[in-house]
Amino acid sequence: MKGVSKRNTRLAVMTLGFAGLFVAVAAVPGTATPADPVGSFRSAIQARGTNTTPGTIPISEGLDIVVARNDVDPGGTSGWHSHPGGAIVVVQQGEITFFSWVGNHCTSTRYTAGQAFVEHASEVGNAKNTGTTLTIVFATFPGVPVGGAPRTDFAPAPGTCPGL
Repeated sequence: MKGVSKRNTRLAVMTLGFAGLFVAVAAVPGTATPADPVGSFRSAIQARGTNTTPGTIPISEGLDIVVARNDVDPGGTSGWHSHPGGAIVVVQQGEITFFSWVGNHCTSTRYTAGQAFVEHASEVGNAKNTGTTLTIVFATFPGVPVGGAPRTDFAPAPGTCPGL
């Protein structure tokens, strides 16, 4: 029994010793090469939102991807429009109500800061700031013809939507 006790004590001391060594090594600042040693590449997330709509947007090689920041004053609207390759929209600040013309009727969905939604390719819609403060949205438009416009405007409006 005396031999087992000595062995257990030795094992415990060695374990503590290795744990202490590990802690000491982990506490010393690393000397790894920084990811960007000259500081020429910086990335800052501008907006993030949880997607609230189903579906996907296909992205094809050889087309442009455009990213835009849109500031919308209270009561301001985007006008009736569509996007050739669709849009992924993130509401960074405020709220926006997206009106979509489907068949012969209008649907509307309100999105607030932290939410994201998808406008499908060629979907006709109009976004309105239905809040009382400036709304900021970031939109990514995949599938834009090279050098072309990321949106197509519609005039006159395809129909009448309550609240727009």
